[in-house]
Amino acid sequence: MTDRPWLSAYPSGVPADIDATQYASLVALMEESFRKYAARTAYSFMGRDIRYSQTDSLSRALGAYLQGLGLGKGDRVAIMMPNVPQYPVAVAAILRAGLVVVNVNPLYTPRELEHQLKDSGSEAIVILENFATTLQEVLPRTPIKSVILASMGDMLPFPKSLLVNFVVRHVKKMVPAFSLPTDKAKVLTFKDALAKGRSVKYTRPSLKASDVAFLQYTGGTTGVSKGATLLHSNVVANILQNEAWFKPELAKLGNEPLVAVCALPLYHIFSLTVCYFMGARMGSMNILIPNPRDLPGVIKTLKNYRVNQFPAVNTLFNALANHPDFAQLDFSGLKVSMGGGMAVQQATAEKWKKVTGCAIGEGYGLSETSPVATANRLDNTEFNGSIGFPLPSTEIAIMDDDGKHLEIGGVGEIAIRGPQVMAGYWQRDDETAKVMTADNFFRTGDIGVMDASGQVKIVDRKKDMILVSGFNVYPNEVEQVVNLHPGVMECAAVGVADDKSGEAVKLFVVRKDSTLTEAQLKAYCHEQLTGYKCPKHIEFRNDLPKTNVGKILRRELRDE
Repeated sequence: MTDRPWLSAYPSGVPADIDATQYASLVALMEESFRKYAARTAYSFMGRDIRYSQTDSLSRALGAYLQGLGLGKGDRVAIMMPNVPQYPVAVAAILRAGLVVVNVNPLYTPRELEHQLKDSGSEAIVILENFATTLQEVLPRTPIKSVILASMGDMLPFPKSLLVNFVVRHVKKMVPAFSLPTDKAKVLTFKDALAKGRSVKYTRPSLKASDVAFLQYTGGTTGVSKGATLLHSNVVANILQNEAWFKPELAKLGNEPLVAVCALPLYHIFSLTVCYFMGARMGSMNILIPNPRDLPGVIKTLKNYRVNQFPAVNTLFNALANHPDFAQLDFSGLKVSMGGGMAVQQATAEKWKKVTGCAIGEGYGLSETSPVATANRLDNTEFNGSIGFPLPSTEIAIMDDDGKHLEIGGVGEIAIRGPQVMAGYWQRDDETAKVMTADNFFRTGDIGVMDASGQVKIVDRKKDMILVSGFNVYPNEVEQVVNLHPGVMECAAVGVADDKSGEAVKLFVVRKDSTLTEAQLKAYCHEQLTGYKCPKHIEFRNDLPKTNVGKILRRELRDE
């Protein structure tokens, strides 16, 4: 590896490199955890605890059923569910059957779902009945031959399972009417698939580190959604990298099983690696939150636990920290709050620390990097606005447009090299060539800078940059400043066409204080920002468009 200035800033006990070759596949790593933590609670859902031993036996049965469908090694199986206990079972089952997981956002429109199923070539799908109506619209035009239909109460004990399903279907009316065409696909309930799987032979597949484990589709905020091809070796490496980074600090909590909040959707790479796989690796208990937007519901659930880990995106941290009931919870056990998926705002971090007593440690990564590439030290007590240091076995370079590595302090595109970087985009060699350099660095499209200690700071997304009279304006900087105003709940800055300056800054704001005026906010901005960075236009909104993970969609605001 090249010179790595960040190694001297590593916490005590964190190695420079990890050995990703110690596991032949993700299956080997998972099965070790199933054995080691068999008696521990893996998941808690609606008051029901599910042990690692149960996840082990259920996933083995479902894996056997999938093999019995005639699916062969490397075939793709989609999962379209929120955070319900069938999700972790399905992920383990698909991998243990030697197949490839295709994670699907359950809130996709029919058009988005059709694209992903066709592009991935998925032949089976495990789906919650709440979203079956979307599948119904596109099923005949996809390669899907088998549907496994789950319902919310499947893994709850009788009679609670019946009650939950009745309420979900008939009281809350969360399951739109559907009729899946059985002439196009074999349709079986989740419970029946498990029963069939228990009666057939399971064959442990021969898996290699170079086999594909996931097709993780990028959000599509930059155009057509592309599948990042993640190998078993990529995800194994990132689990071990995260473990190496977290372990010295988490060891201070003793040997008790950790309790983590799993509110981020498991189909998102951040939650998949940090909650699901890291949870299994460390024998933690994940509290499954199926709908993080239901803040009263989240708070009611968390009242029953003493939480140690809380991974989230800025919007969830912000919404909870500003909810009056959240402050009443017990935070005495909270040691790690991990921010990722989008920039953590200083105002949010300060409010979260004030409410919980725990600082947010920001990390950084992408679907293409399995995902974590950098992270702040866990012993940081204050928000510092950086995305931290490269993880063990990871190199970060700052590049100019020609791919030349810049000196320390130079502002350019963040590029990542390490064992967690994807094999490429699924069947898109042209797109892969755009982002991979000849020496295997992945170009992220994010603009950043590295200081002398190796700490990295994001300046902005390359494509979100606003050019005002020849000067670069980075929306993140404007948003960081505006979010510190006490009257602002959240905001987004975009560039709009301007006759005089080419582009001007337009600000969309959700108010915390309903009396806040445009004039007051502009005056505040002029106090905090150089003239060309100040918003020329301000529009107050009741809410801002977001992805299901909570990332604000600047592109949608720009397109308006």
